[in-house]
This record gives sequence, C-alpha cells and structure tokens, in this order.
Amino acid sequence: MTAIRHTPSEFGDHPKAAPAFDPELAVALEAVRKEARESITPENLAARQRRDATSRPRPTADDLRADGRFEVTEVHVPGPRGAPDVTLVSARPSGLTGQPLPLLYYMHGGAMIMGNAWSVLPRILSEWVLPLELAVISVEYRLAPRAQYPEPLEDCYAGLVWAAAHAAELDVDADRIVIGGKSAGGGLAAALGLLARDRGGPGALGQLLLSPMLDDRNDTFSDRQMTGRGVWDLTSNETAWKALLGDRYGAADLPPYASPSRATDLSGLPPTYVDVGSAEMFRDEGVAYANAIWRAGGEAELHVWPGAYHGFDGMAPRAALTQDARNARTRWLRRLLG
Repeated sequence: MTAIRHTPSEFGDHPKAAPAFDPELAVALEAVRKEARESITPENLAARQRRDATSRPRPTADDLRADGRFEVTEVHVPGPRGAPDVTLVSARPSGLTGQPLPLLYYMHGGAMIMGNAWSVLPRILSEWVLPLELAVISVEYRLAPRAQYPEPLEDCYAGLVWAAAHAAELDVDADRIVIGGKSAGGGLAAALGLLARDRGGPGALGQLLLSPMLDDRNDTFSDRQMTGRGVWDLTSNETAWKALLGDRYGAADLPPYASPSRATDLSGLPPTYVDVGSAEMFRDEGVAYANAIWRAGGEAELHVWPGAYHGFDGMAPRAALTQDARNARTRWLRRLLG
C-alpha cells in the first residue's frame, strides 16, 4: 500500500499552502486553551498523561445508565496470555432483552497514550446505540509507553474473541459485529481487522475508521502540510508512535498489525468506512488506506470533510460540518446493519 508521500526537499519541510479551516470549526479551535495545543514530547508525556487522567470525563456505569435508558455493565475478561484481564464496558438499550442486537466493538482515541473506555460512551449511546438499537462494547486497552506493541492490540483482540464467544450471554448477534474506533482507536480497529483476518478470528460485518492513526512513518504530504495548524502535530505524533513501538520505532520490518499503513495485502477485509478531514495530518494515510482496499477488490466508503481538522466533531459538536459527518456515519451503519 502506498500513501501520498513526498520528500521534504520537493515541497519544503512545512508547505505554505494548506486547506483553510471551516469557519465554524476555526472558531472552536481558537477557543482551545494554549496548553492543550502544545506538542507532546517525551519530556512532558508523563505530565500530559496525568493531566488527561484527571481532566478527561470518566462517567460511571450509573451515569451511563441515564435513568434506566441503558443497561450498562463492566466486564473483566481474560487478557492475552500472561497479561492482566481486559475491562470491557458493555451497554445496550433497556427493554430489549431476548433480542440479540448487532454489536459495535469500539476502541477509544487518545494517540495510544491517553483516553479511557468510558469517556466515549455518552456520545455513542445517544448517537448510535439508541436510534439504531445496537449494543456497544468499549475496550479499556493498556496505554503506551507502559504497554507497547503488541500489548494494546492483543488486549483488543482478546476482548473481541471473548465477546464473540459469549454472544448469547451478551444477547448480541455474533454475525453482526462492527469493529470501530477514532484516531488511535481507528488505527487499532484497522489493525484488529487485519489480525482477525490472518488468525482466523471472529469475523466482522464492517469496520468504522474515524480519522484513523495508521502510519508510524510521519512522511505523507499532509503530515507536513498540516503540522502545527490544528491540535496535533508531527512532534506529538512521533512521540506517540515512539511510546507505542519503543525500540521498534522506524524498523523497516514493522508488521502491519503495528502500523496498518504498512500492510501490502488489504484483501478479505469487511466493508470499511473511513473519514478524515481535509485539514488534518492523518488525511493522506486515511485516503491511501481506503484506496488500497479498493485496489484489493474490497468495499470502502471514504469521506474527506472539507476544512475539518483532527477531532473537529468533538471540539465543535454543533457545527454544520459535524452534523453532516455524524449523519453520514449513522447512515452507513444503518445500511450495513440492514
């Protein structure tokens, strides 16, 4: 698979021309505190992780039940061999017991170094679980650098295997599992799709990749074009990948399960939804991934939202472009689930 790559000498280290931000999104970006836009470096990584752990919302199961609208449980399942158990947060609409629901198996974002399984659920519950009558499992995978590749991915795989094997207990349909995630979670979802395919693991009905973090090499054109122009830059991206890969960072033989853009065979994958912003660093790797699926004869739906930066929908939830993006994702899920 080939992403859109150029050497720095062709365009300069930081191209001057770049897509303009959508006006509504630009206002939201200006309101972001300066410290939140500072680069993450190896030196400040631990401090940034502590700040994230204390400031990021972490709703409880009681909070997520929303006065009885949802059934929510935290399940601890066997992790990879020799590793701790994996925590899964399972939720579904109340009142649908005995009706096996499709399952969205979801990995949270946070660049592999931050985030938690609980914080993403309020939006997922209101946006997809209730209107589409599906169940969701959010995975609390281990974070880098304390856990390095393949540990976070193996956590996700162990949880998926358990969920598929216990579908009857969970009251979900094992033949209608969609794997998905955003940013780092989107990269994990892509890696999980490859790993399950190659191990003969649980099959997925589809994969939902939102602004996925797919490429460790930091050498696409959009990497340089958009660095420093949003909330995520080359320094932060390199810090995150180094935290995940450790001594394997930059290795020529890095497997695609570590960095899905390294994959040379994208055949046999389920229908895939990819969306990125035109004004984010991950644009070119996301576009290249969808293109490689098409070239392999697979099915992919690609959306490039004009003027959108990384994480735009969370930062500007009421913007018109955010509504368009959310509606498109919901329509794809509804078609996929029938």
